[in-house]
Amino acid sequence: MSKSINTIIDHLAEITGYDRNEIEIEKSLVNDLGLDSMMVMDLHRLLLNDFPEIKEVNLEKIFEQEDTTVYTIISLIQSKKGVEERQEPVSIIENFIEIQEFNEYINSKQSVPYFKENDGIASNKIMINGEEKINFSTYNYLGINGALEINTKVTEAINKYGTSVSGSRLLSGEIKIHKQLEQKISDFLGVDDALIQVGGHSTNVNTIGNIVNQEDLILHDSLAHNSIIQGAILSNAKRKSFKHNDMNHLESELDKLRPKFRRVLIIVEGVYSMDGDICRLPELIAIKEKYNAILMVDEAHSLGTIGKNGKGVTSYFNVNPKSVDILMGTLSKSLNSCGGYIAGNANFIKFLRYNSPGFIFSVGITPANAAAALASLTICESSEDLFIKLKENHTYFLNELIALGMNTGESYDSPIVPLIIGHSDEALTLSEKLYDNGINAMPIVYPAVKESESRIRFFISASHTRDDLDHTLMTLKKLVRNEESSLVSL
Repeated sequence: MSKSINTIIDHLAEITGYDRNEIEIEKSLVNDLGLDSMMVMDLHRLLLNDFPEIKEVNLEKIFEQEDTTVYTIISLIQSKKGVEERQEPVSIIENFIEIQEFNEYINSKQSVPYFKENDGIASNKIMINGEEKINFSTYNYLGINGALEINTKVTEAINKYGTSVSGSRLLSGEIKIHKQLEQKISDFLGVDDALIQVGGHSTNVNTIGNIVNQEDLILHDSLAHNSIIQGAILSNAKRKSFKHNDMNHLESELDKLRPKFRRVLIIVEGVYSMDGDICRLPELIAIKEKYNAILMVDEAHSLGTIGKNGKGVTSYFNVNPKSVDILMGTLSKSLNSCGGYIAGNANFIKFLRYNSPGFIFSVGITPANAAAALASLTICESSEDLFIKLKENHTYFLNELIALGMNTGESYDSPIVPLIIGHSDEALTLSEKLYDNGINAMPIVYPAVKESESRIRFFISASHTRDDLDHTLMTLKKLVRNEESSLVSL
């Protein structure tokens, strides 16, 4: 915002008594901001003092017009100040208090570790600003992103279909590879059918509202992903959380609330993306059956990471996948693509195919993304060694951190290992020091987690070498102990 616009808004705020963020540029000076003749004289005097170049303009006549807006005055002054001050109309959005507060906060930070641009394939190593780092901050759990088998299938799909299907699948955007991928997903999981969508986050948001409405209740784990929360809010159902992985609390809520609602939808995650622990699926199935509820499991981080050949949480617990009403997952992690899916009962999937607004009013998933996911699933089916290596790596890294006396929270049996620091600024500082030592591991800070649970989150991959892990462990040992020594000396 230019100095002249700020000056005008400051004067109007002073005269009217409104806050600066209430002075919107489309507001009428008379009808909206309530300027009377005395206020107009005050404004006239202040503007002439700051912008003498407008002294030849008949401001009184302009002010008398009821349709004169703040923007009218801004445009007039900018036109008289010369071409160098002319700007596009200013958006009122930048004056919103939450935007101002956030920008003040982010600008106050000496170093912000986010949005670093990488170059090349993000695997156990990553290239950032021309420097190679050991990488723990991407979802390439199996280390097969960029594999020749996947790239070949993607190239074939682009050559055949182009880069977009150019339409909703309901109309003219359906291609053979869409159904092949959906069949592969459902066969892999052991359910009837699946429906793929263009985004992982939007898959949850799109689907939840197709199941429940204002007559219903959603009970979700307190650590549920943002996409689950947003979907629940938009569904208009009553929403309550239960304590993380606390089946007694979930059941006590159902005891009290189940009779009041037409339907109850229980939503959990297979592997929790912040803590790396696993939902208690057998207990959840028993509870949902006892209370005639619907169970939805988000497998964004459990597909391709746990269970036989990465078949997810139902395989991990050796339960019938059809015991779960709705299995949701993403294509962007172990499947090296982009998008999401819903898998389950054939009639339910058919209903979504014709009735889910987020699906039928969106373009179909791209040929390249469909091909990448399909090829990745094919690799999962035949490459048990990848999952053996992945488990070896994350088990070793977790156990070594614990042996060093570090707080890894509830993580177990998954490739997500948090190192809980307990203070946002300390987590940010440790992440920066790791980066300086050749390690890319991102901080997770408030409000994404509680301030007392701020952390560095490590995504372990099958492609990590023992040297990668040992170097990181030795660096953490040195940095964390130095940090603790500094705190003691204070």
